[in-house]
Formats: sequence, C-alpha cells, structure tokens
Amino acid sequence: MIYVKQFKLLKEEQESYVSGSDPRKIYVSYYPLGIFSFKRFYKIEFENITIFYGGNGSGKTTLLNIISQKLNATRKSSIDKGNYFDIYVGYCQYEMTREKPNEIKRITSDDIFDYLLDIRSINKHVNRRKEEIGKDYVDYKYSLNSNAISIEDYEQIKNANEARKKTMSSFIRNRLTNNNIIEQSNGESALMFWEKEITENSVYILDEPENSLSAENQIKLKQFIEESSRFYNCQFIISTHSPFLLGLKDAKIYDLDEIPVKDKKWSELKNVKIYYDFFKENEKDFE
Repeated sequence: MIYVKQFKLLKEEQESYVSGSDPRKIYVSYYPLGIFSFKRFYKIEFENITIFYGGNGSGKTTLLNIISQKLNATRKSSIDKGNYFDIYVGYCQYEMTREKPNEIKRITSDDIFDYLLDIRSINKHVNRRKEEIGKDYVDYKYSLNSNAISIEDYEQIKNANEARKKTMSSFIRNRLTNNNIIEQSNGESALMFWEKEITENSVYILDEPENSLSAENQIKLKQFIEESSRFYNCQFIISTHSPFLLGLKDAKIYDLDEIPVKDKKWSELKNVKIYYDFFKENEKDFE
C-alpha cells in the first residue's frame, strides 16, 4: 500500500534562498544544504517499499530525518539538526495518496539498542528474583514450623506444601511472569521488537534496521517486512546497506553513491556485487 507518493527536495536556487535568509551569516555549518542538490537528487517517487542505499556519509540518515520531520512522524530518539535543518524541511514538499495511514513512525537502530538494554535490565531483575525465590523454596521446604496455627501462618503452610510437591525450577517458573525473556538471544529480542512495533495500515521509516541481527535473522526480518507490506498494507521507507534487505521483493532502490542519484536493481549495487564476487571466487569451498 502506498500512502506517501512523492517527496521533493530543494534545488540549488532554493537552497541559495534559504542560506541567504540569514543576513548575519553567523553559522559555520550549512547542514543539510548542498547534500542532495550536489547529487542532483530532487524528487523521490515512492513504492510500497523504498530503499536508500549508500556508504557512510552518503546522506541516508539525513534523508530519512528530513522525510520523517516533514511527515511529522512519531519517533523515540531525537534527530540531529543543524541550524538550517528546520528551514530546509519547511521548503520541502510531499504528496500523499487518498489512503490515510494509521500512523507514520520513524524507527532507528538506537531504538532497537535501547529496547535490548531494557530487556537486559529486565533479565537482571528476573535473575535476582530467581535467586530470591530459590531461597524461599528451600526455606519453605525444610524450615516449616509444624506448630504454626495462626492465620498469618496459612500462606507459609501453603507455600511449604507447594515446595514439597514441586522441583525448584517449576516452583520458580510459576512465580515469574516474564521468565521467558531470559531464554531469548539479542537477535530474537530484536525480532520481537519489530513484531511489537509494526501494525497494519501504517508507514514506517526505518534507519538501518539490520543492526543487531545475524544474517539468518536479517533474512527473517526481510520476510517480515515483505509480509507486512503485502498482507498488512504497510509502506516502508528504509535506509540500509544489508545485501539481504536490499533484496526485498519489488523494492525501489535509490543509490545515493551515484551522481546523479539513480534507482537501481539490487543486483547492480556495488556492495552486493562485492559479496557476489567474493562468494563466486570461493565457490569451490561450498561444493
């Protein structure tokens, strides 16, 4: 499903007007002026999945920041802005289709890292609780006062009976509501993050979502994005240099390393060709 149809960046004459709007000329940095006009990249035509590819410094993240700011996308992490950023964004133009998305959300690799840190913190808490409950298990099982008869002792008697009937692991497991989190790797937790964040009929602006994921899990994320686009009417705008995500089915890919910027097939991209040549050169090792 396409919600964001088109986006227009500033041309040289527009950027000259923006920089000339400050008569004091006190700013050292003119970011993001000159980045995309230098690449002669003025108009973006979006598909269900649109990818911005390029090396470090190519402007991938800057472009996503500009688009998400203009579309007023919700976000968790802040955007690094220069003195002219908001002015630049103000002059950009975009076109939506008649279909209205439920939400427009920008998600960065920092958001994923923060989520993994939260999970790690929960795991530490769970491990502490496991130790505490394990000690309780031993106390209940071997230190019951047989003469206890008060109402206050009823809970102790009940816990002691349960401890005697169960192993320590089952006793602990029944008292931990989020114990399953401990069993998940970082990659599995990252995939769970995407499952929780992506909802139907929405636009998602993803900045290098492959971070923290192994090759196997990148392929799983690729399949998840394809299914979300096809079956849940989601539109994705992605920056990546992952060869797996660059292979997203029917994605439109803009090569930001080219001047002028062009849309290409994923198999034409330099990064993908490097992988291909390497494995082709060592093909006999896989026989």
